[in-house]
Amino acid sequence: MPPHFEILAYEQTPLGVLCLRRRELASQPDTLVTEVTLDGEFLMSSFLTDSEKALATIGLSMHSRTTARELDVLIGGLGLGYTAEAALDWGIARSVEVVEYLPQVIDWLRSGQVPLSQKLNENPNLTITQGDVYALLTGPANRKFDAILIDVDHSPEDNLHEANRGFYSEAGIRKASQHLRPDGVLGVWSYAESSPLADTMQAVFGDVRIEPVTVWNPLIDVEQTDWLFFATLTE
Repeated sequence: MPPHFEILAYEQTPLGVLCLRRRELASQPDTLVTEVTLDGEFLMSSFLTDSEKALATIGLSMHSRTTARELDVLIGGLGLGYTAEAALDWGIARSVEVVEYLPQVIDWLRSGQVPLSQKLNENPNLTITQGDVYALLTGPANRKFDAILIDVDHSPEDNLHEANRGFYSEAGIRKASQHLRPDGVLGVWSYAESSPLADTMQAVFGDVRIEPVTVWNPLIDVEQTDWLFFATLTE
């Protein structure tokens, strides 16, 4: 029999046609993965989630306060929820707020269509709101966080929308830093090693840590690396 393949959602959005699908891996029968594409371009999968999780675990481990339930965390981009899950599981977050631009992505989680739906929907420390995290971070700092973790674009140079580009400028990163408490950590996910972002964060924060997350992808038989950029706000 052919491998299982199912389209769970196919919806027009301001960014293009968003598709949620579930399929059985031909190379690993009985292994189902959930995937998201935008205008036919692959965005994310439930199969390899190491770098999404590491964005939270490394970022929170860098904070000077690492005792239980002290930190307020902001995550830009819900995706399939693996960064939020890791932040909650790490055990030091008092609250985790996710800002997701596309309401369809939030609806998938709320309606139980993604693997982490039940676990995340039942967690009282998680808040998910629909909005533009970049507009939030470049606006007035009415609220401050201990960690801000961004996983929205493919990379700082490869954006889902042209309007996102301003966040990665020195002015944008400087405004984002104003939303952090002292010792707060800013983390940014990227599929590409981006020295311009590192230089920009260096100019604003003075101390930048770049973490490669390398995994073997058995689906295409290659080793692949995602890149995490971190900076800490010192007094």
